[in-house]
Amino acid sequence: MKIAVLGGGVIGVTTAWYLMKAGCEVTVIERQPGAGLETSYANAGEISPGYSSPWAGPGVPAKAVKWLMMEHGPLVIRPQWDPAQWRWMLQMLRNCTTARYHVNKTRMMRVANYSRDMLQAIRAETGIAYDERTLGTLQVFRTQKQLEGIGEDVRVLKEMGVPFQVLDAAGCIGAEPALGRVRDLLVGGLRLPGDETGDCHMFTQRLAHLAAEKGVDFRYGTLIRGIRTEGDRVTGVDTTSGLVTADAYVAALGSYSPLMLKALGIKVPVYPVKGYSLTIPITNSQLAPISTVMDETYKVAITRLGDRIRVGGTAELSGYNDKLDPKRRATLEKSVGDLFPEGGDRAAASFWSGLRPMTPDGTPVIGPTRLRNLSLNTGHGTLGWTMACGSGRVLADMVTGRTPAIPVDDLSVARYG
Repeated sequence: MKIAVLGGGVIGVTTAWYLMKAGCEVTVIERQPGAGLETSYANAGEISPGYSSPWAGPGVPAKAVKWLMMEHGPLVIRPQWDPAQWRWMLQMLRNCTTARYHVNKTRMMRVANYSRDMLQAIRAETGIAYDERTLGTLQVFRTQKQLEGIGEDVRVLKEMGVPFQVLDAAGCIGAEPALGRVRDLLVGGLRLPGDETGDCHMFTQRLAHLAAEKGVDFRYGTLIRGIRTEGDRVTGVDTTSGLVTADAYVAALGSYSPLMLKALGIKVPVYPVKGYSLTIPITNSQLAPISTVMDETYKVAITRLGDRIRVGGTAELSGYNDKLDPKRRATLEKSVGDLFPEGGDRAAASFWSGLRPMTPDGTPVIGPTRLRNLSLNTGHGTLGWTMACGSGRVLADMVTGRTPAIPVDDLSVARYG
């Protein structure tokens, strides 16, 4: 069976890997000169199934107003003359109920927990290294109100059987000793010992190399000009290097998926939400994080990646642009400077931005479309790295006619009607 995977980020590469493992002849089409060079390049580095939560939740509209007023707020909205932006925001608001939050978080964690298992299996099978650590994730709270607001998350963690610890300030310092220098900032925390960290770009490139060694054809530097159809089937993909044909096709184009699919009459409510990151060289390993610390106040993740600290955050709705805003850098520096002031050289940090493909309900879009041989694997938002291996395996199983190991009926684009 010949499969064409459109997109060479972490989602496209993991999908190609599992399709290859299933015996398919796989071609990956990627516009960049290598794998994982866009949204997968410098994300926060956390693999956090337990923190797989939709942004849409009860109380979020009120919080959003507060965030927009903060100097270092985690949310930025730049209104566009784009109906897709307004439609997406309205759909997200409809999901800001307790009932929808519970449904969305439960299915997101289902994908994320399975993905962690698949990542561990790939690591055991291949010996792949990507500055990985398996030391858990700590969400730190600076106010009592933040600590008291974790009730719904804890309820879902219990339902899903995810190990967790609710900690006081001393417990947070026990998990992340460098926080002892800033004890007065901490009220408590929520720790998930089963979470992991790692460099998504490094993983994606190395897995792509392993896949290429096993026969996957990666066509880098190749732009997709359009998708040809006939009746209810895709017949080929027009690219700058010619027509690519296959028996089945997988669109793993991240934020650009809806732009490519619109011409086919397929509406996917994915919108680009820009995130920013700093990559800081460590100057004192004893005063740097040992794993991932999530700063609830600024919605910033601070992750140890080898000899670097990766600081990621901000949700900016500003359309399809990747311009670097110095105000967003200041927010990231504020968070890491508060919690790990002597861990790294912030002045030497590299500053980056990427477009996260977000759905209004938080859950990715994985599965078939109305075109019988076109499937989607997109819309993972901030959790592409967390959900990549599970999403790739599930999609490969569906395409090749095998029964996925987890329920998938509520993951396809059909859930949007």
